Amino acid sequence: MQSKIGWLVICLLVLVMSCDSKQVFDEYKSVPNQWQKDAVIEFNFLAPDTINPYNLFVNLRNTNDYKFSNLFLIVEMDYPNGKVTKDTLEYIMAKPSGELLGEGFTDVKENKLWFKGYDKPFTFSENGEYNVAIQHAMRANGDVKGVSQLQGVTDIGFRIENTQE
Repeated sequence: MQSKIGWLVICLLVLVMSCDSKQVFDEYKSVPNQWQKDAVIEFNFLAPDTINPYNLFVNLRNTNDYKFSNLFLIVEMDYPNGKVTKDTLEYIMAKPSGELLGEGFTDVKENKLWFKGYDKPFTFSENGEYNVAIQHAMRANGDVKGVSQLQGVTDIGFRIENTQE
């Protein structure tokens, strides 16, 4: 009986893990309490190849404590041979009514935010290890210094997906 249950558990795990066939890289890092303005969240990964196109996403989990309707991020990608790209990105995080966007039935919402691949296919141009650094760039209206402690963000992630299954 126990061996049948064991096999059932293994089969279920394989099934759950195989459902996400587009995933190439997917990692999250928790933000303790509040996301500090100077805190940079970094992800390191190897380029899957330099031939196929990929979609790149910044993933974000937030709670109802997130008080803004948008999100500004500075995302830097360091290439293996020294090239660096830096983008300032804005994402809509709430409807005009104030209801937070994202997936989830509880007060935690998960947002999959486009980074590369949405307007044209993104192909890694170099083999080797890449580094992606993500920092928030939020400002309250009329405040030049920016938000020093961004509340409501619990996790930051980075994801690479195949464009085809």
